[in-house]
Amino acid sequence: MSAPQHGYQLLETFQNPSALGRVWKLSTSQLYAVLKRLNEQAFISGEEALSPDAPPRTIYHITPSGQAQLQAWLDEAQPSPSVRRVRVECLSRLYVARLLELSISPILQRQKMSCEYKYQQLVAQREPGDSSTGSLALELEIAQMEAILGWITQIEVSSV
Repeated sequence: MSAPQHGYQLLETFQNPSALGRVWKLSTSQLYAVLKRLNEQAFISGEEALSPDAPPRTIYHITPSGQAQLQAWLDEAQPSPSVRRVRVECLSRLYVARLLELSISPILQRQKMSCEYKYQQLVAQREPGDSSTGSLALELEIAQMEAILGWITQIEVSSV
């Protein structure tokens, strides 16, 4: 379970390659802008904490509305099948679910369904004998969906 943290601790999460460092590239200023926005939306609240050997820091806590928003994000029924969003959002969901000691299976199942649907749409667009640039781009999209579906299956098998 994750505890309240100050900005620098959160930044370390986004810089650590074992956490979200390979998923998100977030600068200090970007992180603090996001924290400010989340605070304004009442998804988090910050409390100043004094330390004898460091400057005052703001410790951020998730609010009940923030918890609800987070749960809704984790439970998204139809996550996007776009390669970029799978790489960022799906991986982030898996990270947060594990951090909160939740099962990742529902997240993977919903992502897989979304990607399978997109894959079928792409395959249906194939035109035999077409070697145009558009057809090459379509084949690349199909190959990316195949790779994502294989990746999801690999995670499902390894997390059983």
